[in-house]
Amino acid sequence: MKKTLITLLLIASTAPAAWAQDRIFRCGNEYTNNAQQAKERGCKLVEGGNVTVVQGARPAGAAAPAAPAAGGGAAPSASPPSAPRVTSNDQKARDSDARAILESELRKAETRHADLVKEYNGGAPERNALDLRNPQRYIERTAELKANITRSESDIAGIKREIARLPPAN
Repeated sequence: MKKTLITLLLIASTAPAAWAQDRIFRCGNEYTNNAQQAKERGCKLVEGGNVTVVQGARPAGAAAPAAPAAGGGAAPSASPPSAPRVTSNDQKARDSDARAILESELRKAETRHADLVKEYNGGAPERNALDLRNPQRYIERTAELKANITRSESDIAGIKREIARLPPAN
């Protein structure tokens, strides 16, 4: 009898919290509890748990997206109207600087990679005094060298991708 009473009291005390929460709808990355707005935007009802939403401040340039004009006006621009305009020559100079920096980083990464490959020596790096006293350290150093080679290959590939994204050099 006591267990039943305690169970009923527990259920009764948590029920108001469940009733107090409004239905929550997910609209892409936004959440709302306004059913009409959710219906208009085709949002989906969130079920199966509590949702905590913290209201954040919108950035100054993105206060509210403007709706296109009624006469089939142009789509909104990608940058806010307050963004500074860059001339074609300035953009070319920036692209040139970016290319020079990336090419410099690529040369450094390739040099580091070559040094690592040389030190790794096909999986049998040269043993030093510490390695002779502690064979486990040699195994760990070899594994670390292999991981560093893999990482440097990944770095080189990433830099090459970034260079490929730049407009062609004139």
